[in-house]
Amino acid sequence: MDKKFEDLTITQDGQLLLEKAEKDQVETVWQRLQAQQPQCGYCDLGLSCRICIMGPCRVDPFGEGPQKGVCGADADIIVARNLCRMVAAGAASHSDHGRDLVEVLASVAEGKAPGYQIRSVEKLKQVAAEYGIDTEGKEPLPLAGELAQAMMEDYGMRQKQIKLVSRAPQKRRDLWEKVGITPRGIDRETSEMMHRTHMGVDNGWQSLLLQALRNALSDGWGGSMIATEVSDILFGIPAPKPTTVNVGVLKKDQVNIIVHGHNPVVSEMILKACESPDMIALAKEKGARGINLAGVCCTGNELLMRHGVPMAGNHLMTELVLSTGAVEMMLVDYQCIMPSLGTVAACYHTKMISTSDKARFPGMEHREFHPENAEQMAMELVTEAVNNFVARGKVYIPVEPVNAVGGFSVETIIGALGGTPDPLLDAIKAGKIRGAVGIVGCNNPKIKHDYGHVTLTKRLIENDVLVVDTGCVSVANAKAGFKVPEAIEMAGPGLKEVCGSLGIPPVLHLGSCVDNVRILVLVSALANALDVDISDLPIAGAAPEWYSEKAVTIGTYFVASGVTTVLGPMPPIAGSMNVVKLLTEGLNDVVGATFAVEPDPEKAAVLIRRHIEGKRKALGLASVDV
Repeated sequence: MDKKFEDLTITQDGQLLLEKAEKDQVETVWQRLQAQQPQCGYCDLGLSCRICIMGPCRVDPFGEGPQKGVCGADADIIVARNLCRMVAAGAASHSDHGRDLVEVLASVAEGKAPGYQIRSVEKLKQVAAEYGIDTEGKEPLPLAGELAQAMMEDYGMRQKQIKLVSRAPQKRRDLWEKVGITPRGIDRETSEMMHRTHMGVDNGWQSLLLQALRNALSDGWGGSMIATEVSDILFGIPAPKPTTVNVGVLKKDQVNIIVHGHNPVVSEMILKACESPDMIALAKEKGARGINLAGVCCTGNELLMRHGVPMAGNHLMTELVLSTGAVEMMLVDYQCIMPSLGTVAACYHTKMISTSDKARFPGMEHREFHPENAEQMAMELVTEAVNNFVARGKVYIPVEPVNAVGGFSVETIIGALGGTPDPLLDAIKAGKIRGAVGIVGCNNPKIKHDYGHVTLTKRLIENDVLVVDTGCVSVANAKAGFKVPEAIEMAGPGLKEVCGSLGIPPVLHLGSCVDNVRILVLVSALANALDVDISDLPIAGAAPEWYSEKAVTIGTYFVASGVTTVLGPMPPIAGSMNVVKLLTEGLNDVVGATFAVEPDPEKAAVLIRRHIEGKRKALGLASVDV
């Protein structure tokens, strides 16, 4: 195999399928990245502006060309405005996902969503009580209707604060109030962020960035948290499930259907249809042994968390999964779906179907899913996928799948600890677990595929740092073998002892990218148990391979919540040293946490360990020099 493929990805299935894609003359994301070189330096530094038609404008970082845009905005204003718009877009996407789920919940309550049901009455009652709803003696469906209405008010009504902010420790809430960044409404903060960044509105780069913190918090403690909670109510609270990962999960003798995107409303119905006896019988009529459903990206994570459905890959694997020639149908909803997929699928027999009214793609058929038609639509599409099995040509599935365990929710983690976080806290106090890190985020073709994720995770667990992960990194870590109980052999002695006694891996899968909020809930429980703020805990966040606006928002609400976060790629802010200094130093004085940027995962691991040991020392816990 050509070494160039090894330079692009550390994964065996990725390398082999890149070679096949090249032979098939299938263009991939890496080729398109190369065609873009050199990329715009002004954009990379955040120094270009296209907000109004007086531009586009740019500021010369060397001081020889223009230093202000046509309107008079300098580098600080332009960089801050651009970053703030990324935060707004990321918050809007994840929060809108949450709104979609609330609308399904409302439809279920009204009896207008056949096939859907309330699977966790316990979670329904818990969340309803947090919203101040009297749950005594109420049946699930009317209660679900009341909760859906209350959640919609969090989106649209101006109020003092959104409801789920109450989950944060009191010390954190007091800080937000003092700084003036308590989120007042989910849509309100995104709308205000876009207003402030319009030409001629807020031209204070510091005040812009403070609103970005508030905007991000409205997603982390609002829209995304609602998305996760409603998913648990409708589809069940995740619990550990055995599963398998990589393209080896595809089956040569079965109908292969892939779900891709982020919205479990679609994928849950597709799973139900795939398990239908009528569909299985039809598959056998067509010469297949059965129907095999697998996921990529976060829709796959949702199914893995609740049902153990296997994962074929993460973001950068989507084109390569199609290049196997083994996929009868790929169904997509929204977010992180490359518009190239329709073109790639056309090289094989794969049917590409888009399902969301807000997301259309070239080369794909469009079939909209709504609560009232989802069950019927799923059966129709699975039928089409089964019928497409006979059109399959040569199939190439180059690897065997890897075993993994996924599906750790806050409830199951606390349950494994005996119903209280005390055993985990005791292990941290004793130094058996030095601290915990949430590794989150995407893949970016500018970084060797999965190298940042796997290397950082490996270095942390071998130094007794517990890792929790979500999204694309969760697939990378599963493929690396970190997510089976036997992986404790790769952990340091203290982490090995604790995880071994609990029968859990040293890396815990917490779900999709909206499920980063599970990390917020978990660290809040730890902070409350110790009577400290989140920022006092020996914890950190990391996004070694991030690319999307959503990741900017996630990192921002982590930092605003008190979790210092290390990024791999540099955000487009280097054109303003004032903005850089505020985000990497100054925020520590504002919210008790900060960003750091370190593209080398080996160095990032050292940076994080030093941070954790500093927090341990401040708490009076035994620490070591790193």
